[in-house]
Amino acid sequence: MHAAAVCIETHRREAPLLRSAAPAHYTADVPHGILRPRCTAVIEAALARGGAVVALESSVLAQGLLPPHNREAAVRMQRAVLDAGATPAITAVVRGEPVLGLDDEALERFLRRDGVRKVSARDLPFAMASGADGATTVAGTLALCALADLPVFATGGIGGVHRDAPFDESADLVELARTPTIVVCAGAKSILDLPATLERLETLGVPVVGFGCDELPGFFTTSTGLRLGARCDTAADIARAWRAHRSLGRTTAMLVVQPPPAAFALSASLVDAATDAALAAARVAGVRGAAVTPFLLADVAARTDGRSVAVNLALLEANAALAGAIAVALTEGAA
Repeated sequence: MHAAAVCIETHRREAPLLRSAAPAHYTADVPHGILRPRCTAVIEAALARGGAVVALESSVLAQGLLPPHNREAAVRMQRAVLDAGATPAITAVVRGEPVLGLDDEALERFLRRDGVRKVSARDLPFAMASGADGATTVAGTLALCALADLPVFATGGIGGVHRDAPFDESADLVELARTPTIVVCAGAKSILDLPATLERLETLGVPVVGFGCDELPGFFTTSTGLRLGARCDTAADIARAWRAHRSLGRTTAMLVVQPPPAAFALSASLVDAATDAALAAARVAGVRGAAVTPFLLADVAARTDGRSVAVNLALLEANAALAGAIAVALTEGAA
């Protein structure tokens, strides 16, 4: 399925709006010179009527999953949000402009990975100033969510504390600590130090809520043995908890974690063995910085004969569906 088909499918409920989805530059009426990301017409209309909108990151498409799996992920995530009654908004920087929603041409370019940078929150101004294409990470997406006041964001797994280098900590954690957004994921990526990551989230004051589970999922695995302090079993429960969180003046994110679909989940022993081998390979290759996570995920995929990719696709879809349901529950509560 080509990018045009992806966009047509994902916005099928508002097809007449799609062709005008090349909006103007940032709004000029935002105080203190803070810019608002430009939106496609479909997303702008949803926001204007107070509809449910779910942010989706673009780095998983441009740096995470390889073609053709990235295209499948784009279709499945957006369709899941739509089926839940919400509107999907892939976040990115497109030729220097922060955006909510990608038009056909931009999405195709991102899926082909044509010169697309990996953009965290700190990288946004440089991507803008240079007119670059930038695929937003969890941290980058959270920064754009804050500008657009989007309360719900779905991803696969967050970054966290690295196993081999505890001083190497993802910027995702800091952005979670200062961005009031519900983030739906399958926990932190399995290649990370999960106990340390959970401890850092606690230190940073980020509530972690299990959706239908009592322990932190392991991204590729359903169980880690790391107990959580809170559990919710419905989207309405999450919405109520979020309103309570915000009523206290809390400005952190709320991390909602759910296990990957059981039919696709891998065993902890398989994932640990593949991850240990991938870490050793990264050390030998001298991989560092932003290249570490894509390298490890690709290496784990090879060592699991592609089974980790199937899990990744399934959990991305499931997380998007849950985020859509939560976004709808939030709008229903506001009515």
